[in-house]
Amino acid sequence: MVRIRVLVVDDHRIFAESLAAALAAEPDVDVSAAGSGPAALRCLERAAGEGRRFDVLLVDADLGGGVLGVRTTVPVQPVSSVASLAQGGEDGTVDGISLVAQVRTTHPGVRTVVLAEKDDPRRAALALQAGASGWVAKDCSLSRLLTVIRGVLRDETHLPPALLTGVLRELTAARKHRTESERLVESLTPREREVLRCMVAGLGRKAVAERLFLSPHTVRTHMQNVLGKLGVHSTLAAVALARRAGVGPVDLTGDVVERGGQLA
Repeated sequence: MVRIRVLVVDDHRIFAESLAAALAAEPDVDVSAAGSGPAALRCLERAAGEGRRFDVLLVDADLGGGVLGVRTTVPVQPVSSVASLAQGGEDGTVDGISLVAQVRTTHPGVRTVVLAEKDDPRRAALALQAGASGWVAKDCSLSRLLTVIRGVLRDETHLPPALLTGVLRELTAARKHRTESERLVESLTPREREVLRCMVAGLGRKAVAERLFLSPHTVRTHMQNVLGKLGVHSTLAAVALARRAGVGPVDLTGDVVERGGQLA
């Protein structure tokens, strides 16, 4: 029998443990529970290092610091009856959709399903964009949840029927905004795009100048040009637009920018 390894991530202890116990009653499901985003990420890393990767992550849409804080994850043993039913640091919090995005980047083989207390087309669309494979009501039946879990492992996407129209509308609007954002970013020169990527990484003017071997005055001019071409009035707005266009941060892990390169 092929076993399915599931990690429940929810900062409400009673719900998390009840759901984990209910799932663990299934003969082909192994379950663990985590009380926060950071705890979940540590559990995923530990499991991957031990060769016991999780298959599916069930994530609370409203995940926060919660009462469990950084409680360590504990495997839940099968029970005879079914119980009723984010990027942060060790002491930080990670909301549910942010956690979905992090897991997609660091553990792309893990499928994520968001558990929500209420239907919200906008947040459901954001979850799908972040990499979620499903959005399920917290009060759905156990059989429905198991159907979703097994379905996402077959690369299916699961949404409540009542959400489909709203989610499609949100995704269509997002694509429209992304297309416009991409057009604006393409109007930038190669050097301005590099400056924008530095802005996305959170670098200030002095840090950008040191990184690109430019004077702070020149960097200021580039930043002003970026804001003008993107049609925004703040760095925050420029970063938001860049994210919509798929522009990621510049790599800060020791790469070297050469003087006199093509970006000069």
